[in-house]
Amino acid sequence: MKKVTGIGGIFFKTRDPEKMKEWYNKNLGLVTNEYGSVFEFRSSDEPEKKGYSVWSPFSIDTDYFQPSEKEFMINYRVENIEKLVEELRKSGVTILDEIESYEYGKFVHILDPEENKIELWEPVDDSFTQMYEGKTTK
Repeated sequence: MKKVTGIGGIFFKTRDPEKMKEWYNKNLGLVTNEYGSVFEFRSSDEPEKKGYSVWSPFSIDTDYFQPSEKEFMINYRVENIEKLVEELRKSGVTILDEIESYEYGKFVHILDPEENKIELWEPVDDSFTQMYEGKTTK
């Protein structure tokens, strides 16, 4: 069974998320939206399929990264999130919440041994294609 299949997103705290998005757009060419930037790529196993990862600045006072005190959080793309969570529980990994489902995928949060909060995402890439077609960083 595949577990992590790639980076789903990089989230970090900043004093001014809007200014940060503007700077990255102007200076590094990121196509930005209300959340940050969506990077589009092709699957190595199925090159005809698009995949996505997200770059997203958060306000310095966000509580989204809690219980971690770190300034960042990494989101990993996974397959079969239900089975993976079962395996993680059996291995004693701290599961912070229940799996939540949205039109663009399923999510759950865990902690690594140093209490970094990690977001696991089983994506529905077709949904991202519909939402962001022509509005991605390539």
